[in-house]
Amino acid sequence: MKLLIVESPTKAKTITKYLGNQFEVRASVGHIRDLPKSNKNAIDIPGGFIPSYEISKEKRAVVQELQELSKKATEIILATDPDREGEAIAWHIAQVIGLASSKVKSQKSKANTIHIKRIAFHEITKDAILEALQHPRDIDFHLVKAQEARRVLDRLFGYDLSGLIWKKLRYGLSAGRVQSPALRILVEREKEIRAFIPEPFWVITALGAVQKKTKIPFTCSVEPTTQESADAIVAHAHHDTWHLSVITTTEAHRSPRAPFTTSTLQQSASSRLGYAPSITMRLAQKLYEAGLITYMRTDSTTISAQAQQDTLSFVTQTYGASYAMPRVYTTKVKNAQEAHEAIRPTNIATRNAGNTPQEKKVYELIRTRTLTSQMSDARIEKTKIIATSADANTPPFTTQGSRILFDGWLKADPASREEDVELPLLHEGEVITFSNIEAEHKQTEPPRRYSEAGLIKELEKRGIGRPSTYATIIKTILDRGYVTNENRSLRPTDTGEVVSDFLQKYFPSYISDSFTAEMENELDEIANGTREYTKTLETFYTPFNKDVIANNNIPKITNLGPAPETITCPLCAGPMIIKLGRSGKFYSCAKFPDCVGALTLEGKVLEAPKEIGEDCPNCKEGKLVQREGKFGLFISCNRYPKCKFIKKDDTIQEKNNTGVACPTCKKGTLVERRGRFGIFYSCSLYPDCKFIIKSKPTGNTCSLCGALMMEGTKTIPERCSNKSCPNHNPHLIGKTPSQKIKKGRVASKTKQTKE
Repeated sequence: MKLLIVESPTKAKTITKYLGNQFEVRASVGHIRDLPKSNKNAIDIPGGFIPSYEISKEKRAVVQELQELSKKATEIILATDPDREGEAIAWHIAQVIGLASSKVKSQKSKANTIHIKRIAFHEITKDAILEALQHPRDIDFHLVKAQEARRVLDRLFGYDLSGLIWKKLRYGLSAGRVQSPALRILVEREKEIRAFIPEPFWVITALGAVQKKTKIPFTCSVEPTTQESADAIVAHAHHDTWHLSVITTTEAHRSPRAPFTTSTLQQSASSRLGYAPSITMRLAQKLYEAGLITYMRTDSTTISAQAQQDTLSFVTQTYGASYAMPRVYTTKVKNAQEAHEAIRPTNIATRNAGNTPQEKKVYELIRTRTLTSQMSDARIEKTKIIATSADANTPPFTTQGSRILFDGWLKADPASREEDVELPLLHEGEVITFSNIEAEHKQTEPPRRYSEAGLIKELEKRGIGRPSTYATIIKTILDRGYVTNENRSLRPTDTGEVVSDFLQKYFPSYISDSFTAEMENELDEIANGTREYTKTLETFYTPFNKDVIANNNIPKITNLGPAPETITCPLCAGPMIIKLGRSGKFYSCAKFPDCVGALTLEGKVLEAPKEIGEDCPNCKEGKLVQREGKFGLFISCNRYPKCKFIKKDDTIQEKNNTGVACPTCKKGTLVERRGRFGIFYSCSLYPDCKFIIKSKPTGNTCSLCGALMMEGTKTIPERCSNKSCPNHNPHLIGKTPSQKIKKGRVASKTKQTKE
């Protein structure tokens, strides 16, 4: 039996259609191992930055199945994605099923050997799969080491800096090697916008007519900066005699753009479809796994010779020979992987593809871009007319028109057409009369905030990150509340700005463009085999660790600067300072804690915690105070966060009490609570007992493991609360792990599949 292993259940299903019964195709469902969540012993730094991996809990069943199948296999083929991450997944699979080298002893006979092969392909088609099987290779350990270096580097950078930020700014904040430079770019733009001083100007327009021909809109070539100047031009335009002094007609060419890279696909889908980069990549991955497009993580703009020939033939048959033009595009990205292809359909003749409306739109976008990349230029006639006055002191007025002479690639992509502005046939020297002359007051505008597409373009321009990381970067800074997406523009929050300013002040070199781009180049060199893994990490970590330790001595940053002089304390009328809270910046009395006056930045009074005259029963040192939280008023210890006691409201406690006994402490009962991720159920004796389940308990116990049963869904009314119990998914009892994967149940449990 030949065993072929991929990452995705969908990918496995597609490949099975092509290979039939010749192979047993299984999916690892993304990563099967990763660094432990705890940083303790995660990386052996003195030993040479050796990572310690562990198998994810939700992948143990998958790993067990792969191990059992590998014992029966005569040949094992690892067919993970053709990039560093895919190479690393292949290596991890080989490790966990006991295949550390390219050959291992068979369980059946010492004389037999199991051959481990690695194959790579950039599209999931029958021809591509069969071709890849004819050219197997060993695992590329340079690529594995490059991915491992990135993972270790990000862990060291993130955990060390985040720990410091927790101590000096606020608990729960974080930093990242690539996310922090991206955040810095957004914060810098926001500060530019704030510092911008608008300047007035006037746009003067008029309608011009030659004899009785159609009126044409004209615009003054000068934009005056004062009302007086604008009024003077308008007055002259009314009384002066005008004639057409210059009429120029030129032919311009509009060339199509190259096929999509990961970056340009994300930008185009954001601009045209309004999709977030993470959504675009998820949709593209589904199209790839279904065999509809080539691999979607690439920075190459080239397509194969066969794909180019197929596209040219399709253009000729559909639009005519005059529309076809073979083109070869040069990739501008440094260290681009030219062995990869651009993102294109696997069959250009397939006009519609995808299972959902979103997938179909992304497919159409990719197909149109590929199609137009091999089409002729559009030819456009552009006309410019200049009208001048007899008075030399009056600035000229101009107008422009255009019309398409030959639509070329625009035939296949009408959305890229610009509106034609047809001008009547005119001649130089003709007299023109202006009417409806108006001066519109405007102001210069600050630079625009980055959209998601704009930020991706900027990151690529600066060499920050790689195609596979752009979507993750943006999703991370949005999820962590450092940035909000307002009207498709990315705006830093108060928290994001404070974190960025902290890093810019104490770690400027580590969030600079040059450091981040150079580190990406070094990772590329590891992948190429021209740089050592240990030396790279050592060169980074030695000075970095010293800087982190040195900054441990800085005082905790509670004061973000003085408030405006017009802002005074609502209690004592004294000066105020700016502080950072969980909801962002606010004004606090400079005399705190002697005075607890506080205001929002909008000027609304914030009620201070009020003592209720009771001692804290938990720590015995603090006093109970009434606070206002996200979900209303509550009573807690004034020594928070050192003491996290919260007094239970008897009325609410009784209302939310399920009456089901806690299975852990046997003393408390399970009550309904609300957290940042919604409603959950936990022991009434929390924090002494920390038992928790995500759904309401029914009061019954599981017949298989004895754990509590909880409410399920419409199709599964009741299920076991123990995730490792088969009764947690009763509809899958009796099915093999591979059958569970094919139904997407295991896949839905993990968030480690590649974004």
